[in-house]
Amino acid sequence: QVQLVESGGGLVQAGGSLRLSCAASGRTFGSYAMGWFRQAPGKERDVVAGISRSGADTYYADSVKGRFTISRDNAKNTVYLQMNSLKPEDTAVYYCAADTFTRIVNGYGVYWGQGTQVTVSS
Repeated sequence: QVQLVESGGGLVQAGGSLRLSCAASGRTFGSYAMGWFRQAPGKERDVVAGISRSGADTYYADSVKGRFTISRDNAKNTVYLQMNSLKPEDTAVYYCAADTFTRIVNGYGVYWGQGTQVTVSS
């Protein structure tokens, strides 16, 4: 019932920045915690960042802490991922998901977007 659409992916050089957006449909966006996940070729999908439904709590994987920032605007039904100091190992398909905060942190999502490709060149 909840539809999520990612945008903002692309090709960037190492050290550059990119901002991903995830637009959600409907009036229930504020009822869900949101998360960003990524999947590199041949690898499992891993949680990158999570944010509670109010935005009061956030979670970051150690690999992106200090470089990525997750935020949300419930009035716009949108969650963002600001990615700075990008590294080649950040190359992956990035997905947004909706669920409880605890489940997001543990790698689960009840609703998923289609994904957007991020490629970081060296």
